[in-house]
Amino acid sequence: MCLAIPMKLVERTEFEGIVELDGVRRRVSLMLLPDAEVGDHVLVHTGYAIGKVDEREAAEILELFRRYADEGIHEFGEEPPGAPGEEP
Repeated sequence: MCLAIPMKLVERTEFEGIVELDGVRRRVSLMLLPDAEVGDHVLVHTGYAIGKVDEREAAEILELFRRYADEGIHEFGEEPPGAPGEEP
């Protein structure tokens, strides 16, 4: 399974860019997305910008990631295995 994180492109040169999410900045390759412009939300996977999404879609994806982080990797609304009060 692959995971790409939406991040905002805040700087760019010909082949590289700086992306930001929640104050964290990373350098990424723009070789696969040469038309990306500063201000775009790009999907970042293993150091490469691999696609663009609009601001609304980026926010939705990040909200899902935050919900997963808060809930744990299991179906929403269910307690994870070994939760307090659950028999082992």
